[in-house]
Amino acid sequence: MPSLSEVRTAGQPPEVLDRLNDEHWAGRLYMRRVSPYATLLFARWGWSPNAVTLAFIASGVAGGVLAAVPGIWAAIGVVLLFQLYLLFDCSDGELARYTRRFSATGVFLDRMGHYICEAVLLAGLGVRAQGHFSLSGGYVTVGLAAAVCVTLIKAETDGVTVARASSGLAGGHDDAALAPRSQGLALARRLAAALKVHRAVQAVELSALILGCAIIDSAAGTLTATRVLAVAALVIGALIAAAHLVAIVASSRLR
Repeated sequence: MPSLSEVRTAGQPPEVLDRLNDEHWAGRLYMRRVSPYATLLFARWGWSPNAVTLAFIASGVAGGVLAAVPGIWAAIGVVLLFQLYLLFDCSDGELARYTRRFSATGVFLDRMGHYICEAVLLAGLGVRAQGHFSLSGGYVTVGLAAAVCVTLIKAETDGVTVARASSGLAGGHDDAALAPRSQGLALARRLAAALKVHRAVQAVELSALILGCAIIDSAAGTLTATRVLAVAALVIGALIAAAHLVAIVASSRLR
């Protein structure tokens, strides 16, 4: 039977914990302290890494659907489900490294999971902002448009790997390639990184914002805070999608 120390050593090597762009801040702050316990259970239960990835997708989709339900209690459930989503997302890679069960299927499921869960959450936010369940309406459209923008951001990132592989280049690139060659764009990138506005449309952070807005709306007896959040998510998503595209073309990632 595996031990906790064995799982932590094999599943959390320094090169994983030190990742700047691929490691979520909440993972570094607290979830990586908890996830080895879950990974240990999955290993003892005989789960495959892909099974854990499917659990993370199921948690995220459930959280996104629950986001469409009005009220504070539903919003609390959204936060809890996305904490579970983060836990599973940490554990699937740890289990893969511990068991040495790596696969292209696992990478694909992980990427698609982030696409799907964040899109469903933003769509759910749009329905919540509409005030009643509907497949149409101004705020429903806002949520769906925000989901498209956030999906586009992820597609731009993954498109770099596809473009490099199709051109005979190595799939990855070092951190130096992220820096734009233009000084103006480099300054804008540093400013955006400092403000961390992009976090507002990421699943874990957005779930907390949904809860905060639900509390404000409950006290005020309106949906104003939730509706402002939905519009802000669209604006932020659209701006980041455009800026990210420009930053990729202006950097050395495609060279």
